[in-house]
Amino acid sequence: MLRSAVLSALLTLTITPLVNAADPLSTVAERSGFVKTGRYEEVIALCAAFQKSYPNQVRCTEFGRTPEGRPMLALVVSRGGALSAEQAHKRGLPVLLVQGGIHAGEIDGKDAGFLALREALQDTSTNSVLSKQVLIFVPVFNIDGHERFGRWNRPNQRGPEEMGWRTTGQNFNLNRDYAKADTPEMQAMLKLVNLWDPLAYIDLHVTDGAKFEHDVSIQVEPVHASDLALRKDGQALRDNVIADLARQGSLPQAFYLSFNVDDDPSSGFTDDVSPPRFSHGYFHLRNRFGMLVETHSWKDYPARVRITHNAIVAVMNQIAQHGGEWLQTAQQADLRAAQLGGQPVALSYKASEKTRPVAFRGYEYTRTPSDISGALMTHYDETKPQIWNVTLRDDLQPDLVVKVPQAGYLVPAAHAAWVAQKLQQHGIAFRVLPTALSKAQLETFRADKVSFDPKSMESHQRLDLHGAWHAETRDLGAGALFVPIVQAKARLVMALLEPQAPDSLAAWGRFNNAFEKKEYMEAYVAEDVARQQLAADPALAAEFQKKLADDPAFAKDPAARLEFFARRHSSWDERFNLYPVMRTDVVPG
Repeated sequence: MLRSAVLSALLTLTITPLVNAADPLSTVAERSGFVKTGRYEEVIALCAAFQKSYPNQVRCTEFGRTPEGRPMLALVVSRGGALSAEQAHKRGLPVLLVQGGIHAGEIDGKDAGFLALREALQDTSTNSVLSKQVLIFVPVFNIDGHERFGRWNRPNQRGPEEMGWRTTGQNFNLNRDYAKADTPEMQAMLKLVNLWDPLAYIDLHVTDGAKFEHDVSIQVEPVHASDLALRKDGQALRDNVIADLARQGSLPQAFYLSFNVDDDPSSGFTDDVSPPRFSHGYFHLRNRFGMLVETHSWKDYPARVRITHNAIVAVMNQIAQHGGEWLQTAQQADLRAAQLGGQPVALSYKASEKTRPVAFRGYEYTRTPSDISGALMTHYDETKPQIWNVTLRDDLQPDLVVKVPQAGYLVPAAHAAWVAQKLQQHGIAFRVLPTALSKAQLETFRADKVSFDPKSMESHQRLDLHGAWHAETRDLGAGALFVPIVQAKARLVMALLEPQAPDSLAAWGRFNNAFEKKEYMEAYVAEDVARQQLAADPALAAEFQKKLADDPAFAKDPAARLEFFARRHSSWDERFNLYPVMRTDVVPG
């Protein structure tokens, strides 16, 4: 295990200066006794200083620029000499990517990461953890948000004195952006991920919420989702890290520490598999590990930095011990993913009603009416620990299950350019069809119920579709994209292109135009058309009368009654409510 004099002092939660102020690898946090955290200029200086101090083990690299023009920096670290992705892949070294400051007010990961990195580099033994892996450390992901510095940016968090802001300079929440990849920051991160292909991606946060004794939660996928063999390794990673933290005095949990009913501790907890807008819901779709580390906001900053440091060290130790075998399992999962055609695949999960008891370590509390809000409010007494005997729903079962197309997806030329750009951002393989397809046997998805969200989310109007895939003969023009299922990222392909998947391009409103009626028939014209159709087709007249009798809502809706006939007219737009992306069981051309 990695240890240092700095961390020994940190364990006692002292707030006196712990290091020589002249040490170029020390941090503002250390020098202040973990009362403060530094600005981003410190990250720039430390990145260069680590490379200067360890020129054969560290590379300070810029992997992007923020919208406000700041450099996005990563430290690439290895004692195995593999300081490029090509060298790492050639030597078969597992890559661990540790990311801090995606929510820049939750900045424990930056300061803890520099501590863990310095300790690891001080270990010069032939069996050091850095000789068995490549560490990529991104101290701050949301850099523009980090520089929106101020007191009380996190009013429900104890320390540091000042911190950054949750969202980016463009007001995006980066931990809602992995699948849709709207932001320049996320697009830069995905380039880094595509280049290095990390076995594990560790996302360091501070949780909001109630007051209790538990100080950290560790969630990992795949554990409940995706490749079965990789789930076993994901559970081993999670459980081993939790065990390491417990041995060091923490009270870790394996589920997100948020009540089922806000502000009500008696309501218990529910585990989940997060959708791929989140880091730990995204990487299992690439057959890699995603870990969410959440320290507890009501622990003070020295305690949170210590716990986050311990989590980073625990993960590094696990990758050093097991990374080689886990990497083999992940690569085998890539091969299995490429063979998913025709199989049922879960695209979302939910907890069943099955519960189990949990003795959760909280504090005594009261719930009384507030004369401010008028609601019941919870008040905790942190001097009186109390066991909360609550329930946890953690029996996670597939929710949306979709049969995988045998060959892949087809994107018409009208949408090819922007969809191709999105696929490239995720490293998904596709090709452009140079010739048209005539009367091709395809599958199309037509929505029979469409629900637009009434408000914006992350600058999008989200869309919920109900419907099904059906066989259909269609023409497809030249310039369409073919996105094959036979590739390692097949699960990610489905997550983006299946219209009902929770974070698909369709769900984020990128195809909303297809579900908006653009052409219409004036009511007085529709009246004449309806009478003509009724006169010409007795069967249609009988169907209309039956619908009037059986469907009171239809009978009371003049527009719906006219649309009944408009849909049977040649002017009706057959593409209305037709999802533009199609599926095929035959590889085209």
